[in-house]
Amino acid sequence: MRFDELARGKDQLRHNACKIITPYGVILDMDKLTNVLTAISHPTRRAIISQLANGPARFLDIAKPFNTALNAVTKHLKLLERAGLIERTKQGREVLISIRAEPLREVAAWVHEYERFWSERLDQFEQYFKDKQEKKEKKK
Repeated sequence: MRFDELARGKDQLRHNACKIITPYGVILDMDKLTNVLTAISHPTRRAIISQLANGPARFLDIAKPFNTALNAVTKHLKLLERAGLIERTKQGREVLISIRAEPLREVAAWVHEYERFWSERLDQFEQYFKDKQEKKEKKK
């Protein structure tokens, strides 16, 4: 076996190991999900996402509201870009940064799966106590 075949096999194994199946059978890629959750975990990055929700902006326009070094804003943007939450497009001399909402939809879908799971469990729990109460009232 050649080294490149071994490396590809290892990458494939790692890729497959990062898949999760939610309680309702939805398969999600944990690497993407982890990157997005990491990206939105910091308040500065969430503020940048909120700012970009109003429309594309230049780097300096994004950095302006923050009392931090431009280098720090660059790092935040790189992390958001790695997670697929932003994209850069060149228009003439300017580079505009805009939001990509699809990764956030994937996080919302993941959260929704667990919301359904726990809602059903809580409904069953509630029904158990209602049934128990009815049995108690019938005995009286």
